[in-house]
Amino acid sequence: MFARLKSDIDCILERDPAARSRWEVLTCYPGLHAVVMHRWAHACWRAGFKWLGRWISHWNRWLTGIEIHPGAKIGERVFIDHGMGVVIGETAEIGDGCTIYHGVTLGGTSLYKGEKRHPTLGRNVVVGAGAKVLGGFTVGDGAKVGSNAVVTKPVPAGATAVGNPARIIQAEADAKREEAASKMGFSAYGVTQNDDPLSQALRGLIDNAASHEHQIALLWQAIEKLACAQRGDCVPSDAAKTEHFEAERLNQLVGK
Repeated sequence: MFARLKSDIDCILERDPAARSRWEVLTCYPGLHAVVMHRWAHACWRAGFKWLGRWISHWNRWLTGIEIHPGAKIGERVFIDHGMGVVIGETAEIGDGCTIYHGVTLGGTSLYKGEKRHPTLGRNVVVGAGAKVLGGFTVGDGAKVGSNAVVTKPVPAGATAVGNPARIIQAEADAKREEAASKMGFSAYGVTQNDDPLSQALRGLIDNAASHEHQIALLWQAIEKLACAQRGDCVPSDAAKTEHFEAERLNQLVGK
């Protein structure tokens, strides 16, 4: 029991730069308290003491702001950071090394008893603040769920899910970058601005339109110079020879 507690404390010290000592983590981290109390509740649940398990779970929620059904399965070295508002359903399973931030819901979409209603998180999954993972599917090992994402379908191992409804971004092309990033530091929300394919597409269209306007302005300037040289005078035309397309402002709006 003490070895497992030490492992839980060490994983928090590894992932949270604000944690300064084991004593501070032991006494001041509600995510740790919630996981420890859940183990008591889960042991009672498995032993057939259902009411006692729910009672411990109820007090766990009251003390920490984290609601974990006693039937849920939680692995080793799971870190619930901040934790307020986290809800984990009865048939949810959380693999070793997962990190869950505040406001996360691992919920169900079915009302039928006895079936798998809540998600399964593989090993080392990161679920960002406010994300909702709803349904009895699997989020693969090493996957990341961006903050406020609403995930209703399986997420492959190593992929990133962002948006509402969530879009799945495969991580194969970015595997080397992710490996380097993991060595440099911990990504709290599992998503960066460049991970959103919709924003990337919009930024590409904006940059393309700005480039076209620039080329058109240059063409009109060249045409007017030729016309002036042939006529021997220079009469201003109505053609747009300057750029008015605010590419920078539009890129800021889509998150560049």
